[in-house]
Amino acid sequence: MLSEYEISALILSLKISSVAVLFSLPPGIILAWLLARQQFPGKSLLDGLIHLPLVLPPVVIGYLLLVGMGRQGLIGGVLHDWFGWSFSFSWRGAALAAAIVAFPLLVRAIRLSLEAVDTKLEQAARTLGASPLRVFLTITLPLTLPGLLAGSVLAFARCIGEFGATITFVSNIPGETRTLPLAMYSFIETPGAEAEAARLCIIAIALALLSLLLSEWLTRLTRKRIGV
Repeated sequence: MLSEYEISALILSLKISSVAVLFSLPPGIILAWLLARQQFPGKSLLDGLIHLPLVLPPVVIGYLLLVGMGRQGLIGGVLHDWFGWSFSFSWRGAALAAAIVAFPLLVRAIRLSLEAVDTKLEQAARTLGASPLRVFLTITLPLTLPGLLAGSVLAFARCIGEFGATITFVSNIPGETRTLPLAMYSFIETPGAEAEAARLCIIAIALALLSLLLSEWLTRLTRKRIGV
């Protein structure tokens, strides 16, 4: 049985990961569409910036967030003074850190799904008088939905496992920013808490494996729908 402390860390992880993926979807869809369908100067640079979190050390991302989104940061200071919003040392900051780290996985999955859509279907709809927005909502988006879901699940799994950027940006505060990986880290540093750390390790493995299996199933569904 899990303790109240462990349950709190698990629920907080699920909450932060869900919020991170939910708010990542709109910009993720827009950027994936731009990369898949448009040609413009600086496209390679934009693609590189989107995928930069995959190769940067998570601590670097956390530090940049602390500098930019902290209460004394360039953006965080303005948000705190004008609107009272604070990201540093709060669960919102943990969600922001997780979203940034997982964002490349989300965009890549959606982009691949968009590139697999037959553009002749969209062209046919336009010749019949459908507006670009209606074509996207009624043809493009439904055809890319399985890939979008697969990317969301994969990003959710990455958010669950986020550690470095989170602890650097929002610290390790019980009940506020102590997610599953941070709770495991705390148990590992505590003498005699090996059993608690092992339980959380098993939960993390189970969540990651379930997410990967679900993402793979959705990917196969995408290929089946487009006839690949």
